[in-house]
Amino acid sequence: MTARIAILISGRGSNMEVLVKAHRAGVFPGEIVLVLSNKEGAAGLDVAEELGVPTATVPSKGRSRDAFEADLSNALSAAEADFVCLAGFMRVLTPGFVSKWEGRMVNIHPSLLPSFIGLHVQEQAIAAGTALSGCTVHYVTADLDAGPIIGQAAVPLLAGDAAETLSARIQKAEHRLYPLAVARALGGEPTVLAEDGVLLSVR
Repeated sequence: MTARIAILISGRGSNMEVLVKAHRAGVFPGEIVLVLSNKEGAAGLDVAEELGVPTATVPSKGRSRDAFEADLSNALSAAEADFVCLAGFMRVLTPGFVSKWEGRMVNIHPSLLPSFIGLHVQEQAIAAGTALSGCTVHYVTADLDAGPIIGQAAVPLLAGDAAETLSARIQKAEHRLYPLAVARALGGEPTVLAEDGVLLSVR
């Protein structure tokens, strides 16, 4: 699949930076045509500009969902985007918006879905005493964190883990997983890797 890819961020956008660099290394096809933030001055916009990727801001704060999503749609249309990657995009999109992108919008979530949806998932994992956490790339659907799974990376919990230490290890796994999962979504082959204590599987 040849895609015109937009990446949506809210903050630093470390996964966005990883995706741009992976794309330029030939990990997945298409063209990254836009990095868009819903927050004015998001640090990731500066990173994208330094990488030479077009940027835009569609503020969400203090606006209705309808107004925000109308402007978001207009920005994506102006860039002629046809595939969207959410990379730390801290905004729940309405079912009406999501339905227009069914099968063409993906997200990365810092847990092994379907376990630990929503926010504060590292704290949830530690409180549950689970042996494994990790991250998941999935298609975005109207139900929060419930879309079809493209790939997952498992990260063990270690004795004495706090949310910050677990989150840091999961983020490293995210940076490996997301480019491969995007490649799979765009027609690539399944991948299974195991290194540094991380098991990564892309379906």
